[in-house]
Amino acid sequence: MNTRFILINTSHAGNVGAAARAMKTMGFHDLVLVAPRWPNVLRSEEAIQRASGALDVLESARVVATLDEALHGMSHLCATAMTPRDFGPPTVAPRAHFAALLQSGRPAQERPASGAENASDPAGSPPQDSGELGVGFLFGCERFGMANADVYRCHVALCIPANPDFGSLNLGAAVQLIAYEWRQALGGFALRDAAPARALADAAQLAGLLGHWEQALTRIGFLDPAVPKKLMPRLQQIFNRARLAPEEIHILRGVAKAMTDAVQAKR
Repeated sequence: MNTRFILINTSHAGNVGAAARAMKTMGFHDLVLVAPRWPNVLRSEEAIQRASGALDVLESARVVATLDEALHGMSHLCATAMTPRDFGPPTVAPRAHFAALLQSGRPAQERPASGAENASDPAGSPPQDSGELGVGFLFGCERFGMANADVYRCHVALCIPANPDFGSLNLGAAVQLIAYEWRQALGGFALRDAAPARALADAAQLAGLLGHWEQALTRIGFLDPAVPKKLMPRLQQIFNRARLAPEEIHILRGVAKAMTDAVQAKR
C-alpha cells in the first residue's frame, strides 16, 4: 500500500521539516511538495533542523509544480479541512474513515484522481473494487488551508475532532495526527518495553520470606501466635499479587531483620 503526504503551497520551511519528522515517526516516507513558496525549501537550514533525524525523508521528497503531478499513482485522496464545505466531498473523522476504508477491501480506483467531479457517497465510503490502494493525504498552506478546487478533487475531507472553539492546528501537528491515525488503522507498531523481563521469586523464596516476617511480627508484638487469625494468609496473598523478584525478597527480609534487631536492642 502506497501512502503519500502532499503539502500544497507550503510557506514555512520549518513546517516541511516538522512534517518529515512526523511522517518518519509513523513509518511513512513519501513526501511531495506542490509549488512551495521557496523552491529550495528541502535544503533550507530550518527544514533540516526541524526534521531532526528525518533527513532521509527530506532527501527523497519531491517538489512539483502542479497537484496533478503529485497525485500520480494515488487512488484515494483525503483532503484535510477544518471548515466543512457546502459542496464537495463528505467531511469525516480520520479514525472512522480509515476503518471503513480498510474494511472495504482496499479499492483500486474510485475515480480518476485528476477529475473535477466528486462521486463519493454521502458517508464517504469507498467502493468495493479490489486491488492496490494508493492513499494521498493533502494539506493546504498554513495561512489559507486548502483551496476549494483542490478539496473538490478528493474523496473525503478529513476533519480532526478538535475543540470547536479553537481547532486550528500547526501543519506539522496536523500531519502527525493524520499519520498516527493511519498507522494505527494499518496495525500500528508494537511497543518496546525498555525494562528487561525480570525473574520472579520461586515458591521456596516466598515461603522463606513469609516465615521470616512471621518471626519478626511476633517479636514486635504485632502477631499473637496464639490467635494468629488470618494475618499470615493475607500477607501470603499480598506477596503473591506483588509478583516479587528475588532482589525484592532480599529487601523485605532485610526489613524483617531490622524489626527483630530493633526489639533486641531495646532489651
